[in-house]
Amino acid sequence: MNTQPSSSAEAPSLYSPYRFAIWGTTWLSYLTYYFGRKGLPIAKTSIAENFGSSALSGVDTGYLAAYAAGQYLHGFWGDRVGARWLVSLGMVGSALCCFAFGASSLAALFFIAFLANGFFQATGWPGNIKAMAEWTTPQNRGSVMGFWASCYQVGGIVATVFATWMMSRWGWRSAFWGPALVILAVAALVFLVVRSPRSVSTTPPSEQRKEDRELQRSARRALLRNPRIYAYGVSYFFIKLMRYSLLFWLPTYLEKALHYDKSTAGYLSTSFEVGGVVGTIALGLLSDRLRKLSRAGWAFGSLMLLPLALLLYLRIGGIGLEANFVAMALIGFLLFGPDAILSGAAAQDAGGPKAAAIAAGLVNGIGSLGAVLQEAVTKGVSQRYGWDALFVVFIAFALLAAVTLLPVLRERKASPADAITNS
Repeated sequence: MNTQPSSSAEAPSLYSPYRFAIWGTTWLSYLTYYFGRKGLPIAKTSIAENFGSSALSGVDTGYLAAYAAGQYLHGFWGDRVGARWLVSLGMVGSALCCFAFGASSLAALFFIAFLANGFFQATGWPGNIKAMAEWTTPQNRGSVMGFWASCYQVGGIVATVFATWMMSRWGWRSAFWGPALVILAVAALVFLVVRSPRSVSTTPPSEQRKEDRELQRSARRALLRNPRIYAYGVSYFFIKLMRYSLLFWLPTYLEKALHYDKSTAGYLSTSFEVGGVVGTIALGLLSDRLRKLSRAGWAFGSLMLLPLALLLYLRIGGIGLEANFVAMALIGFLLFGPDAILSGAAAQDAGGPKAAAIAAGLVNGIGSLGAVLQEAVTKGVSQRYGWDALFVVFIAFALLAAVTLLPVLRERKASPADAITNS
């Protein structure tokens, strides 16, 4: 694989200072997507108190099912229309759905609004991964994406604090309306700033578009034949099931099982993402610096340690605020690192810049099927066997996520799609 700037249309821009504007804007963009998600777990208890415990029945599942389906569609669409249009339009759609959810008072309307929100939210990962793949190289991708992928942990933290603050001051509806305004503002920024490397190319547009189409077709065919991408997706299925269970239900667990008040539970739940920020950056740096071990190998090691962290949380999580925060942060560290590396840098390696959105959509789409099950798993296990049993189930999921990576632990090689793009 070519590791030096080539004479192709894209190469000069990869080393342009403009890449920092892309990295920063897309980081902010995906962070902001979480403003469209976090209102629901924060407001769940309040909505149930006002409209009954069945008012949100199936809302999580509907959202995640639409999100999973959207990953596949937007992955293919994103490689055709580009990150700028996919992300900016998706953010506008998500903002409108949040406005509609906050204005609703009927269970059916809650379901419809958040179902549509899931579809628009699904533009975020393939679209932003597409942009980042175009502005990174295989040699710096792990480090850059390690820092960049902190967007969804920081986004979870900031969005949780913001939604909690809005709800505590102006009621649960404001936990959707306030974030919607933030999403619209960032959508405008994405539309103004994000560009592909083609925008600085000196190649005639007609020749460039023809070359791009041919490279995209070749990269897409190579990707769909690559078994590595499906191994990432299956592992991500279990990772995302655990992550969304904790994202959607950790505040409820802290209220119901450990008896914290609503505000304390909301703020304390950010510990999961605080640990995730550190884990994502650490694993990304290691996967670039110590390249004898594949990115899948680093994810495997972290997942094998995750059961120990879950057992630790069961032992000390109820001792007090500090112990709970530290133990849950450790879970976040060991879960978010593999999450980010498989759905980010590893998927980009497999797809290359020309098929990055499809690669991200496939991995995230398969993973999102696991996320769809989180409501059934979380409710079913916790209500029948208790909350502690849920963490035992998570231990089994962590081991399964690790085992599915065993076939792809060998030393990394250039993916067919990346090789096509850089040839």
